[in-house]
Amino acid sequence: MRSPGHPKFQREVEAAFWAEIAKGLLPPEAAAAVGVSQPVGQRWFRNAGGMPPFDLKQQRSGRYLSFAEREEIALLKAQGKGVREIGRAIGRDPGTVSRELRRNAATRGGKPEYRASVAQWKADLAAQRPKAAKPAADPRLREYVQERLSGQIVRPDGTAVAGPPPPRWTGNNKPHRKDRAWVRGWSPEQIVNRIRLDFPEDESMRISHEAIYQSLYIEGRGALKRELVWCLRTGRALRAPRERSRRRAWAHVTPETLISERPAEAEDRAVPGHWEGDLLIGLERSAVGTVVERTTRFTMLVHLPREEGYRHKATPKNGPALAGYGATTMKNALADTMSTLPAQLARSVTWDRGKEMSAHAKFTVETGIPVFFADPQSPWQRGTNENTNGLLRQYFPKGTDLSRWSAEEIEAVAHTLNTRPRKTLGWKTPAEAFNEHLLSLQQAGVASTS
Repeated sequence: MRSPGHPKFQREVEAAFWAEIAKGLLPPEAAAAVGVSQPVGQRWFRNAGGMPPFDLKQQRSGRYLSFAEREEIALLKAQGKGVREIGRAIGRDPGTVSRELRRNAATRGGKPEYRASVAQWKADLAAQRPKAAKPAADPRLREYVQERLSGQIVRPDGTAVAGPPPPRWTGNNKPHRKDRAWVRGWSPEQIVNRIRLDFPEDESMRISHEAIYQSLYIEGRGALKRELVWCLRTGRALRAPRERSRRRAWAHVTPETLISERPAEAEDRAVPGHWEGDLLIGLERSAVGTVVERTTRFTMLVHLPREEGYRHKATPKNGPALAGYGATTMKNALADTMSTLPAQLARSVTWDRGKEMSAHAKFTVETGIPVFFADPQSPWQRGTNENTNGLLRQYFPKGTDLSRWSAEEIEAVAHTLNTRPRKTLGWKTPAEAFNEHLLSLQQAGVASTS
């Protein structure tokens, strides 16, 4: 039996620690708040993967001896009291006291001695009910989950795209401003709901999204490798909250292009054809344009290579915009991308207030698609696009050069997102939902012609 080490803290102390974590405190701050050392708090947080290891609202059963009762037993035993007298003092049956003294006494000193801390440690070990995680016990289920998390992305024709070489696993969060592996990157919720569609009759192929998260984050579960947390969109080594940045407003937004002037039909997503757009900015002023359809969540990526003559930090002052997302370049690239859509599926575009859309008036004249701009510091007005950009950051991390990727490669990334099942679409993929609208338009055209 391994050494008990430091006497175990009472469960009430650990529960208080997790209650402080739930309030938003960092592990060292929460540890100080409950009176334990910072390394202990850090160890609790890391070993539990950032998640409370037990239900904070659940009360401990009075069936089992508490640490306070064990301290009372140790004190009375040292005074020479018998088991019946100890039982009467703590309100327990003498048989309970007798078994406690026999089972949980410390024996390393050569003779049995009862100490409350050692007894509590032994009782906690005996109370454990180790159970293998479901992915660890079922290789077929584990392979399905791992393939959706870390599987290679492919082009629409099925050709695999390698992407950048994967970085070395460090045990920390995803690399900062460095490449990440290009993987399928389904979320645990997408995996567990899609598996019901792929295996409708096989009840053994069932798992909860929380079980996947625990297999990834909790140390010692042994089901999924810890480095697979980098395959999640956030790439966090531990589950933790995040912050959002704010954007500034720009002067090129005119009153008639405010989001309040957008057709009301775009708000409830009932009518397809209303899009949201933004830029993903990379290293040295590289960028990729993103356009997402509000109803189907179908994503199109706009290839924005740098213009000829671009040199980082050496472009002529007041010269033409050569970074690839100047107003004119952006207008032409976006028009080329959206001109492939039928008019019924290109009703409007809602954009962030970046200056790349300063030529929105010319874009509207050339394509017939009106452009509207969200209010300042209101990213939720383009929530679909903001969420999609977060998904895309898994493939195009901040601080990496986005100009190195060809149009075919970023098309493969868009295809990967469009073939992921979505909860809001009843676990259909955006490509399936978008194709349904295309088919309905074609059938309506044939009916009107006949």
